[in-house]
Amino acid sequence: MLRLHDVSAGYGTFQALWNVELEVRAGEAVAVVGPNGAGKTTLLRAVSGQLPLREGDLEMEGRSLRGLAPHRFVQAGIAHCPENRRLFPRMTVEDNLKMGAFIPEARRHYAERLAWVYGLFPRLRERRGQIAGTLSGGEQQMCAIGRALMSRPRLLLLDEPSAGLAPVIVRQVFELVRRIRDEGFTVLIVEQNIQQVLNLVDRAYLLEVGRVRASGTSAELRDNEFLRKAYLGI
Repeated sequence: MLRLHDVSAGYGTFQALWNVELEVRAGEAVAVVGPNGAGKTTLLRAVSGQLPLREGDLEMEGRSLRGLAPHRFVQAGIAHCPENRRLFPRMTVEDNLKMGAFIPEARRHYAERLAWVYGLFPRLRERRGQIAGTLSGGEQQMCAIGRALMSRPRLLLLDEPSAGLAPVIVRQVFELVRRIRDEGFTVLIVEQNIQQVLNLVDRAYLLEVGRVRASGTSAELRDNEFLRKAYLGI
């Protein structure tokens, strides 16, 4: 479904990604793990079209997306749930969800998609008229994911969905991601909570200083001696 070929990207004179090769197949959940500053968020920004590529190519279902405007990435089936949720805090839950359905195809099926998201996250239905900035951290994460799902993406990008949440809420968020995956969505997730995310995904990539250091199935990454010592503390 998604292929990155020799991708390099950065900001101004700073290069954040170097020659990244990555693949996500239809129906998979794939994680990108690594320390702060490794380039994980930059990678998702490149995949969602927010950051132009310096080198390489990005393909979605065999079609190159390089050079397209960011809204074209949404039309191609990619939805990005950003780090720190980035809700519109003074708007209601339902208005935030409506913002996720801005492309013409999603607008035509707005009522159907809204009902589906409320079915997936009943708490959002209960809070539909509440100002988003007053929600709990876990509820805000539900709203952010729900907003991304409103465009009916074929590939969902999740950037640090557990960041800043209490441990009990982190478990709930990972269960939400598992439910989304079970609904048949293809997911690319960036996460620092390595041990938990490896229990969720099919495959993973370890990113360090903008380069892929290791990749493989979740079991292979758990058994990787370098990753076990450096990141799992075992």
